[in-house]
Amino acid sequence: MRKQLTTIAIAFATAVPSVFAGGLVTNTNQNAAYLRLMCQDGIIDLSGLYANPAGTAFLKPGHHFSLNLQNAKQSRNIETTFPLFALNGKNPSTTHRFEGDAYAPVIPSFHYSYNTEGKWSFNLNFALGGGGGKCEFDNGLGSFEALYAGTLYQQVPAGVNAQLSQVLPGQVAAGLVQAGVPEPYASQLAGTVSYDSKMTGYDLNAYMKGKQYYFGLSLGATYKLRDNLAVFAGARVVYAMCNYNGFVDDIKATYKYEYEVPANAALGFPGTKGEGAGELDLNSISLDLNTDQKGFGVTPMVGIDWKINEHWNVAFKYEFKTRMRLKNKSQMNEFAASMAETNSVLGQFADGKKVAADIPSIHSFGVQYSPIQPLRFNAGFRFYGDKKATQYGNKQDLIDHNTWEASAGAEYDINKYLTVSCGYLRTQYGLSDAHMNDLSFSLSSNNIGLGFRVNVSERCALDCGYMQTFYEDRTVVTPSAAGNKTDNYERKNRVIGIGVTLSL
Repeated sequence: MRKQLTTIAIAFATAVPSVFAGGLVTNTNQNAAYLRLMCQDGIIDLSGLYANPAGTAFLKPGHHFSLNLQNAKQSRNIETTFPLFALNGKNPSTTHRFEGDAYAPVIPSFHYSYNTEGKWSFNLNFALGGGGGKCEFDNGLGSFEALYAGTLYQQVPAGVNAQLSQVLPGQVAAGLVQAGVPEPYASQLAGTVSYDSKMTGYDLNAYMKGKQYYFGLSLGATYKLRDNLAVFAGARVVYAMCNYNGFVDDIKATYKYEYEVPANAALGFPGTKGEGAGELDLNSISLDLNTDQKGFGVTPMVGIDWKINEHWNVAFKYEFKTRMRLKNKSQMNEFAASMAETNSVLGQFADGKKVAADIPSIHSFGVQYSPIQPLRFNAGFRFYGDKKATQYGNKQDLIDHNTWEASAGAEYDINKYLTVSCGYLRTQYGLSDAHMNDLSFSLSSNNIGLGFRVNVSERCALDCGYMQTFYEDRTVVTPSAAGNKTDNYERKNRVIGIGVTLSL
């Protein structure tokens, strides 16, 4: 039983979702302006420093600063149907709903660009490149409960039968003697007893919480090859800080058994039947785990921006794959620690172990078209190299195709003080059913954003944005010995943000 239950531990490493737009482990909305216009891959603005850094070459000479604060809230819910859930003493239904909330109250980001009078500009960006909040499941997850329920259903009868083989013959013999059967005939009859047992119910407590923060500090420079053509080169240092904390305890199982002593004509015994019931305390297989993970990586980046004419601008950026290895600092209970020594799944939490967690490469292309001066149309496309980003257990091999995103939007200057905008983003993941589970799941989505910019003065602007994500529910059926387990995945997400830009 202990060996089978250790696979539950994988939940603690993968159950925290990003509360941002972007790829599997990448945040792309790094300022308030992005929320109102989610296609910044071809814009020329300080707010496009992350998406189109080469475009900052065309800002006015001087210092440009931007400080942004975002607030993000996401729910991720899984409705799991599993036959053995009907044996749960607290919730005797085959369908259980597991709800988790991810909330990031304040997410800061900072952008800076210094443009010389000549051909150079230098920039800096600090933001959360991944994660950004915590996610908490007060009742654990369906995979927790299904694994324990299935294992208990198989192992409890075997354990009870083993105990019955030791004690039941003696109990039956004593009962026969009390009923008037003399020895040694009572013991002889008790030796022919047959019995069987089954689990009638279970109970457990489960909980998990996780936090992920991937801090990114980018430094780079742009150079104007010509008055309308600029190139960019830079790098981002990523520091990851994660924590996963969870347990499964107070594990109990109830059972009943039946036995029969067959008739014996030679002894004039007509036969007898009986039954019994009991409860097992199974806290020896409880799980308790608290893991901190830290690591860093470096992301080289290059880009180019071409101002074709006063109407058209196009840009391209490439971020190389980031090699990440997260080092564990773990505390486990005795059961978890003993299994971590031999089990590959639980072993990823072993104290001092380094876990592969690469950040995928990103190709991005953007275009902006301005038919008239106050109106700008934008479009963008991103392609993520998920299949070549190494993850623990080579989970990247379970991806059918790489993630891609397509965006479009428009902004209009109502006057010199006010700009309004809206945008649309489609995110399409390529995850196989085998990759999907309630421990870590991503859903393709449609995103809508809108907002405005107020030009307080020639040197100061205020951005306000709102983004709502509409995820596509997905159902995955997983066969098991106890019957099919069906998981229906749901997510909801919204982000609001405000930002201030100063040009000096």
